[in-house]
Amino acid sequence: MPSVPVIDIDRLRSTGEDPSASVAIDAACRSTGFFGVVGHGVDPALRARLDSLCREFFALPAAEKARIAMARGGRAWRGWFPVGSELTSGTPDAKEGLYFGTDLTDDDPRVRAGLPLHGPNLYPGRPVELADAVRAYMSAVTEVGQTLLRGMAVGLGLPPDWFARTLTAEPTVLFRVFRYPPLAEAPTGPSADSVGEHTDYGLLTLLGQDGNPGLEVLLDDVWTDVPADPDTLVVNLGDMLELMTGRRYRSTVHRVRNHGGTDRLSYPLFLDPGWDAVVTPVPGAEAAPGAAAGRWDGEDPLDWAGTYGDYLWSRVARVFPELADDVSTS
Repeated sequence: MPSVPVIDIDRLRSTGEDPSASVAIDAACRSTGFFGVVGHGVDPALRARLDSLCREFFALPAAEKARIAMARGGRAWRGWFPVGSELTSGTPDAKEGLYFGTDLTDDDPRVRAGLPLHGPNLYPGRPVELADAVRAYMSAVTEVGQTLLRGMAVGLGLPPDWFARTLTAEPTVLFRVFRYPPLAEAPTGPSADSVGEHTDYGLLTLLGQDGNPGLEVLLDDVWTDVPADPDTLVVNLGDMLELMTGRRYRSTVHRVRNHGGTDRLSYPLFLDPGWDAVVTPVPGAEAAPGAAAGRWDGEDPLDWAGTYGDYLWSRVARVFPELADDVSTS
């Protein structure tokens, strides 16, 4: 049976280079597009504190959570949404969530320019400690992502700082907290999925989990369980890496099915190119034959040309169409 490899990046993180880790990362990116990382340096106490505070928030009455509803976040698209409000391929997801991102002030040039998905975060009045925990966790995991990109660059035969110089000097960083109730209790109809099959959009997704299973990845046409070890960050690649490497690296289809008897919390951080970055193939990349027919959406990332911001907006607008209409007309 296919499986998700686990890679120790402690030496890569602490010294900035580790040829064996770069080889392992490159192999995982080619074969599965999904892998776990240990030795990542994220404090387990920080992860546990974030988990506890998020559970405290989700247990609040809906009316109190709605004080930071996404509609209040405007173009920044930050805040809370209830179960069933986010769509995957037009179908409501059986999850509740919080959206965060790089916390920008109103006088930031990107905010003044009205760029979607840029702006201040919305934090709840309680638990008040959640804001600091989110900021600390985002900072720690973003650094893990930049470390992995150094390893990937070496695996691709590029200078270690290639991604940082070309795409992620000012990355688009989005962070989500999702609560998946057991599917037997989810008020979203007869769907068998908590989140339907999909791929991610950008470079890297770095996922923290609470120990409850539910994430599945499609490997060799077999839906494969991804281990839910809280001490392991699960990494998967987005569409832009598939585009940039001519399909040498895979943006792999995955889904979530919480068939357990308790809530499942997950913590995905998306480390993506800068909003205005023009995404082009890496030096030496040659496109492999088309694979769009086998994708969940029938679309081919290699057909895209333009900035990452345009690509991201074209995809995210399908997730919350009503909010997207509000942003487009404001």
